[in-house]
Amino acid sequence: MTRATECPKCGGKELGIGRHTGYSVMYPENKMSFGSDIDYVICTDCGYIIEGYVRKPEKFKGTKKN
Repeated sequence: MTRATECPKCGGKELGIGRHTGYSVMYPENKMSFGSDIDYVICTDCGYIIEGYVRKPEKFKGTKKN
């Protein structure tokens, strides 16, 4: 996984990490699971969310849509 190094919106170079937790977790479709927190790469100059990742991607195996 390659992380961004520059904001595509404003060109800012200082990026931070943020996290959605609690009721803002991502839940797998059609599967019983507690889901996963979501981490974001955020530009600290303009606030643009550059990338988002679930912390536990393995929880989403077997949920592919046909």
